[in-house]
Amino acid sequence: MRPMPHLPEGLRDRWRASSVESVWLRPADWYHPAVDVLVDAVLRDADPCAAAEELGRARGYEGVGIVETLDDLACLYRTAGVATPPLDAIRALSGGWADGSSAGIGAASAFDPETGLPTRSYLELRLRETYEGGEHTSHRLVVVDVAAGEVSGFLRAARSAATGAALASAFGAGHPMGTLGGGMFAALIRPGDDLERRLDLLRADLASRCADIEVRATTRQPVRAWTEPLPDTYDGALCLLGRLVRFDG
Repeated sequence: MRPMPHLPEGLRDRWRASSVESVWLRPADWYHPAVDVLVDAVLRDADPCAAAEELGRARGYEGVGIVETLDDLACLYRTAGVATPPLDAIRALSGGWADGSSAGIGAASAFDPETGLPTRSYLELRLRETYEGGEHTSHRLVVVDVAAGEVSGFLRAARSAATGAALASAFGAGHPMGTLGGGMFAALIRPGDDLERRLDLLRADLASRCADIEVRATTRQPVRAWTEPLPDTYDGALCLLGRLVRFDG
């Protein structure tokens, strides 16, 4: 995460607050230098397209979805007293996002080639951003253990895909998640009042997705799913992930 330069409280800060409150999923990675350039263009009523394109490119490269990116832009203009962003700004943002997204796919070493899910290294990166942004006190790890003995090849990939889909369905695709290996998975979330209900839905959804008799035979019954508070430090969080990988209870 890039630190925001110190500026007097103003449009940028109100934009971020509005976006994080309503549409933005990961507060720690909201800021990018193009934010300041775009804010300056809006305040001066200047052409926002170059800054919007650069911001869109950064969002796409970092894996932010196009809907979240556009909603964030709308938050800026609403905060500035404009009902909807100019069409040119929307086009520039979308074009930049498409370019950045394509480039990001080329940097997909953070994904496990067998399952298509993010790896532990990806989750460690998102944890670091969370700590750098001071957001760790408001986050939890949802941990899922699906392993039931040795499994390989297609069945492992099918089980992993089912787990990733169930996590995304329960908590939203925007939450960082990944495979820790050995049938262990984790997702970084900001828990709400309905956390226990979401965990129940996760367990039920995963049982349904693994109903195939062969996949079910490789899946723990019932699936373990629980939450872990984040330690005070990033190093502590890395140790926590290491302990989870070796969990065999």
